[in-house]
Amino acid sequence: MHRPNFCVECGERLTSRSWRARLGSRFCDACARRLRSVPRALLVSGLIVFSVFALGRWLRPVPPPLLIQRLANSPLSDLPVDPNAPRAGDNKEPATHSPVDEVVYLCGARTQKGTPCRRRVHSVGERCYQHKGLPAMVPLDKLTVKNK
Repeated sequence: MHRPNFCVECGERLTSRSWRARLGSRFCDACARRLRSVPRALLVSGLIVFSVFALGRWLRPVPPPLLIQRLANSPLSDLPVDPNAPRAGDNKEPATHSPVDEVVYLCGARTQKGTPCRRRVHSVGERCYQHKGLPAMVPLDKLTVKNK
């Protein structure tokens, strides 16, 4: 086992007192006293910082409760909300056309991958914005998809 002959901090020659005292000693007596005081100073300063933090948290005022306020001229009602009541924009009349009966047309132009384009268009024979002017890969009757 290596035992240093000089202090690693100041370079002073270490005197050998006994083998037990020299076993883990790498510092001279003066450096050892000075370095022993550093952890105490760190501990005291950490304790001060922690106590100031805790005191600040303890003295902090309680936040006010959350209040949601409306202006006097707000269009919203002060009455409680009824979840079953019809909304103002809802109309109970059925729609004139149902999306179930709608016919869907596909673009059908050749993509870079080599497959027909599957984007929806407004009418048969029309192409999507990306394939305008290109011919369809598949027959026109295959481009019409009827939703069921």
